[in-house]
This record gives sequence, C-alpha cells and structure tokens, in this order.
Amino acid sequence: MTEFAQVVRNRRMTRAFEPTAVAPDVIERVVELASRAPSAGKTQGWHLVVLEGPQTSVFWDATMPAVRRDSFRWKRLLSAPVVALPLADPRAYTERYSEPDKAATGLGSGPEAWPVPYWTIDASMSVMTLLLAAADEGLGALFFGVFRGEREVRQRLGIPPGLVLLGAIALGVPAEAEASTPGRSAARPRRQPQEIIHRGRW
Repeated sequence: MTEFAQVVRNRRMTRAFEPTAVAPDVIERVVELASRAPSAGKTQGWHLVVLEGPQTSVFWDATMPAVRRDSFRWKRLLSAPVVALPLADPRAYTERYSEPDKAATGLGSGPEAWPVPYWTIDASMSVMTLLLAAADEGLGALFFGVFRGEREVRQRLGIPPGLVLLGAIALGVPAEAEASTPGRSAARPRRQPQEIIHRGRW
C-alpha cells in the first residue's frame, strides 16, 4: 500500500481534541496543499477564516450556547485549538468566466447560468484535500455543518454576504479518548466498488 493510500484509509473524523496549539507553519502547509485541488478555470474561488485558541469562542458562542453544552456528546470537540470556516465565492467564478478565454461559455452572466455550482464543488475538493493533508501531518480534523448561529458568526467575523459558508473544520491533536468513542454512523458498512461502479450504463 502506498503512503497516499495509507493516509486515505487512516483518515477519520476527529471529535475530541487536546487544547495543544497548532503551529502556524503547519496550518499554512495544509492550506497550501488544499490550494492545489482542482479548480474550474483555475478560479480558486474559496477562502478560509481561521480562528485559533481563544478566537474559537466567537464561533462556539454563536453556534453552541452554554445551555446546550451540558447535553452535547462531544464536549472535547470544543477543545479544538483551530476552527476554520471554508467559504465559496460565486462571484469569483462569474468574473473569471467573463474573461476573454472563457467568455464563450456564457457562464459569466451570473450564478444562475451555471448548471452546477462549481464554486461549491471546488471549495469542497479543497476541504477534502485539507482533511487529508491534516491527517498526513498527524493531526485530527472534523468537517461539520453550521446549522445554528450562522448569521451571528458571519456578523462577528465580518464575512461578506456573497460568500457561501460550507461548514466548519475543527483541527488539532486528537485526544486519546477519541479512539474509543466512534460516531454513531461508524458502524455503517462501507460500500464496495462493485456497489458504486455502473459500467457502460446505469
């Protein structure tokens, strides 16, 4: 098995962290690798708001008020020293596809011209690459949805209204307890290639 295959197979979503800080150069390395993910027209229309240490309280206070924390199963998720918010920029794609080499596509007229939102696809591929890069660094990471408090998070962090928040990424050193507390979905069987591949037609 190649080193890449090992990273892919060993990567897990981490829900419990040590409060140990992540060095800035490590964050830059994983983001640099994430920036190499495929990008339509090499638009690279994604951004990452990175909260470190005490800054993470801005996110948690908005998305998980103190009254909800006592009943929260993954309390050590809140110990993650880094919370990063990936954002996709639709306007970057319409502007890129208005340039001379892409204008003939007609995709520069606005987001509604796109049959598929490539800003979301590209940002998602960058997030996946970031998760793999974090695993390669020996870090734990968790991508999760922001289902409460998004408006407050955006206001407090000054996120422009046109950007699409994909979710959040917790990043840091996994807590030792992590290995013994899998998520509720962990027992679901992984689909095999023969269940996924449709050769020639559906």
